[in-house]
Amino acid sequence: MTLSLKHLASFVFGVLLFSTAPAFGQSADEIRATAEEALSAFNIPGLAVVAVKDGEVILAEGFGVRDIGNGEPVTADTLFGVASHTKAFTAAALATLVEQKKLHWDDKVIQHIPEFRLSDPAITAELTIRDLLSHRSGLGLGAGDLMIWPNTDKSTADILAGLAHVPFASGLRERFAYNNLMFVTAGEVIARASGMSYNDYVRETLLEPLGMTDTVLGYSNIPSDVSNVAVGTIEMNDDLHRFPLDYLEDFAAAGAMASNANDFAKWLLAQVAQGSNSSGSSVFSADSQRAMWQVVTPLSVSASAAENGTHYRGYGLGWFVKNEHGVKHVYHSGGILGMLSLTTIIPERNFAITVMSNQQAFGALTAITQEALEDLLELTDRDWVAEESEKYREFMDAKAEFKMPTLDVVRKALPLTRYVGSYHDAWYGAVDIGMADKKLRINFTHTPMLKGTLEHYNGDTFVVRWDEPLLEADAYIDFNVNRSNEVTGAQMEAVAPFTDFSFDFHNLELERLAYNPN
Repeated sequence: MTLSLKHLASFVFGVLLFSTAPAFGQSADEIRATAEEALSAFNIPGLAVVAVKDGEVILAEGFGVRDIGNGEPVTADTLFGVASHTKAFTAAALATLVEQKKLHWDDKVIQHIPEFRLSDPAITAELTIRDLLSHRSGLGLGAGDLMIWPNTDKSTADILAGLAHVPFASGLRERFAYNNLMFVTAGEVIARASGMSYNDYVRETLLEPLGMTDTVLGYSNIPSDVSNVAVGTIEMNDDLHRFPLDYLEDFAAAGAMASNANDFAKWLLAQVAQGSNSSGSSVFSADSQRAMWQVVTPLSVSASAAENGTHYRGYGLGWFVKNEHGVKHVYHSGGILGMLSLTTIIPERNFAITVMSNQQAFGALTAITQEALEDLLELTDRDWVAEESEKYREFMDAKAEFKMPTLDVVRKALPLTRYVGSYHDAWYGAVDIGMADKKLRINFTHTPMLKGTLEHYNGDTFVVRWDEPLLEADAYIDFNVNRSNEVTGAQMEAVAPFTDFSFDFHNLELERLAYNPN
């Protein structure tokens, strides 16, 4: 199955192949050369790379341009959306509350958010803070993400209310399924336990002690006078299209942090220093770091990974973790529309690297990371840029060639006005379908970006073409029609297999609130 680029980023644990070695001789010049090569090989406007080793910043630099609209260069101070890297900050913030004895990792969520509810009462009663941070709640991959993705007018209270109706995919702690809304919930736990907003607590407890003065929580909070901000791009039909960083707003606990190479260097240095900042003061303890870097939710090891020396892999608290050839690897990726990022930490070598990009070619981040690690870990020399760019081009070609199934016989639809009406999903809310210029139009009322036109496909099934094609998220909508030819509801499903998993249309159960035959 072909996965979306963000999906691939979220599951990068199956991509990187490491080995061990006693020394690091890779020069900053070689990393620079790889980054420059990646720009052209992957058609990427801009990159930022930061690497630390033995308590020193060995590279913090920008490459290419931050905005194809004006050609301004990326620097070490250029802000990028680092998306799910935020999850590690959320885990670290909770760790400080554990250290203050304001909560415990295994506290029940309802101890801190009494109104918290999931659709299964038993899971509601048992779900812990540790479960929130380790993707083992039982909710499916990206379940409920349409409440925040790609943008929303919902508040945290609205999200919590909606969670009570999101369907489960498995039982509690049965399997791994990446879920953003559990981190939104974790952010609310931080607010309740600390008596401060999530943003204020993370800023006061983590960002300020680390000296991360440029880092912003919530993309809408980037100061208007700050212009050194990367603008995302999406490649479509061999052309790059701008996609500005102006969504996800205030759900920072799951993935709405913006940072730059210079600031992120301080975060990486703290990671290899077991939670201490540049002055030696503890921001979070070594015990807390061990808790965050311990596997909570195991993941399977493929045959190819086992051949390369992978003994285990899994998810800890806000971090992926694995062991290859006896060396621990801690890592995470981040992906939003038009931007990707990747951090890899080798604790036993006191080394960490982060790559940020304003394009969605994840293979470029893999290639730069691998080239940096080859010398550190004495890996066999490989042309990672060539290998990964070939995979990327194959993926992009497959996307361009994708076509919906052709039908030999197409059944007629009802008169279009019969589909018009207000529909409601228990966890998302209202979805309106109306008429404009003799065409059906759909409006996800809480999601400004999700407005589009319905094209007939077959019978009572239509295809939603979003007004913003860069979402790459066309969806089937299949209307339910009763014996009286009354439309009673609808289900939806993404058309293409590469659709970003956060467009979880398949979890919707749309009920028509009223039937209007006119």
